[in-house]
Amino acid sequence: MLLVGAVVAPVIAPYAADALDLANRRAAPSVAHWFGTDELGRDVLTRVLFGARVSLAIGLLSALASAGIGVVIGSTAGYVGRWIDDLLMRLTDAMLAVPRLPLLMLAAAVVQPGVPLLIVLVGCTGWMETARVVRADVQSLRTRDYVQAARAIGAPPVRVLLRHLLPAVVPTASVATTLAIGRGILLESTMSFFGLGVQPPTASWGNMLYQAQTTMSSEPWLAISPGLFIFATVLTCNVVGDALGRPASPSTS
Repeated sequence: MLLVGAVVAPVIAPYAADALDLANRRAAPSVAHWFGTDELGRDVLTRVLFGARVSLAIGLLSALASAGIGVVIGSTAGYVGRWIDDLLMRLTDAMLAVPRLPLLMLAAAVVQPGVPLLIVLVGCTGWMETARVVRADVQSLRTRDYVQAARAIGAPPVRVLLRHLLPAVVPTASVATTLAIGRGILLESTMSFFGLGVQPPTASWGNMLYQAQTTMSSEPWLAISPGLFIFATVLTCNVVGDALGRPASPSTS
């Protein structure tokens, strides 16, 4: 529902994304404006729907980027082993030791990213968990008989990885990717809350919270609406990730 709402936001939004109504600035929730209006008279429900397009895009695309990097590094380390495994895992440990949010905030303060660069930054700092779980899976699978048989008949390492190992780690990578979507949305929201993420007038849930922080006591609806959507989205991603990671129960006749 969240994804569909974001995709069809221009159709279902009650007002235009940039429509101003200065006569109804900071209006409380009503029939005309379900979530109220902001300091420029813009409909908050409309901004939440259009902000979903930005926040979900950053979460989804950064998670896919993280998954791609993590699968490449994890599968290479797990299959090749030896000093390459040691080198890649020490790199992973070093990245895990660096606090992610301060690193992103420092990078954002230097380069002042737009949405595409923000996706790259979040994606390039979130691959470590995927790399670790994929490496563990590949290390377990590479000793299986069908993998040994493929190597015995002369299959090159790239073919063994692509044909025999990577399809088997898709469920694990899917769980990690789903959880990364929620992390990406939280990181974008936090950065935007501090004024270092998506910049106005483009709406995102994070910068809506940033703009509402000075009026939370007098106009709480400005913060409650994007906050609830962030909460619902991250909770949904975690529930889906948990369901994907749960082993299927055996069927009973």
